[in-house]
Amino acid sequence: QVQLVESGGGSVQAGGSLRLSCASSKLIYDINFMGWFRQAPGKEREGIAAVHTRSGNDYYADSVKGRFTISRDYNKDIVYLQMDSLTPEDTAMYYCAADASRASPLIAEVYNAWGQGTRVTVSS
Repeated sequence: QVQLVESGGGSVQAGGSLRLSCASSKLIYDINFMGWFRQAPGKEREGIAAVHTRSGNDYYADSVKGRFTISRDYNKDIVYLQMDSLTPEDTAMYYCAADASRASPLIAEVYNAWGQGTRVTVSS
């Protein structure tokens, strides 16, 4: 099973940016979908961005569309999440996921591998 390690979380003021990284133990070219999810205290895990690693087709939740960008680096086997125009509502634990069992890339239940998460805090 693929192992995932997230990094890049931290604290930032509203309007700022962060870039999260998800390093994969397997070639991301061989993984169908990779996604980013987040979970705020007291809320359900939310799928916010995903990418089909071979085609590059990407998917976004309405809550982040136009502000977040998912990208992949085959050379490093890393998937990134560039987060711009952050607001306090973006405060959450962010998780990377890989290896979807079906083509529903923003649904948490379809993924078979998860990272440990990285925390993002946005202050007003």
